Amino acid sequence: MTQKLQKQLKPLIYSTIEKLKSKEFKKDPIGGEHFSKITSLMSSAYKRHGLILEYSFLNLLKNNQNYDTWEDKEFKVSRPADDLASSFIENPLEVYNTETSYSTHRAVRTLQIDLITYNKRTKELSAYEIKRSNGSHDAGKKRQILRDILCVQVLLKSYGESKNFEVKSARSYIINYYGIRDIVKPFSIINTELDEHFGFSVYRQIEEINEIYRKKLFEILSR
Repeated sequence: MTQKLQKQLKPLIYSTIEKLKSKEFKKDPIGGEHFSKITSLMSSAYKRHGLILEYSFLNLLKNNQNYDTWEDKEFKVSRPADDLASSFIENPLEVYNTETSYSTHRAVRTLQIDLITYNKRTKELSAYEIKRSNGSHDAGKKRQILRDILCVQVLLKSYGESKNFEVKSARSYIINYYGIRDIVKPFSIINTELDEHFGFSVYRQIEEINEIYRKKLFEILSR
């Protein structure tokens, strides 16, 4: 599976590197041309790595026959879902006893869900936001992240049923890949927890993709 995943991700990695090569940068009076270029490239490389991570997870799970896997760029959030999520901010674990109907007609906003999986064996539907998480967010941003996770949670079972899945359980998560949690467990997952969570080797395969990106990035930095 590793070779298949690498074949799927290399076009994205190579196109990302080409865009970084052609990126224009502004010379900083203190850093000078050399260090200004490195700073600019690395800043862009970090941001673009987020997309590589997302598609690494998406394709890796698609390659596993035990899962149905997709993304949803316009997951609809209704006012009742927003209100419910807000009511659970202080005691988020209580959300597991609550759900509301998913409707495409009553949406007041949308969320982008990076990864949705349906476990064919357990009939669990799971939704994931994927972040690099190598730095902390402020309290306001963390609160918004939690609210979004809770919105998805109260809608997710109904959402799956609307797509004709038999859903025995539904869970909403954020993957904080590099280990700095935006919100508490069990809503957040870090890299060392991925294999146990998904039930197969995930972390090693994602890191092999990261290493390809890292090597190509270092090639242009060393020029």
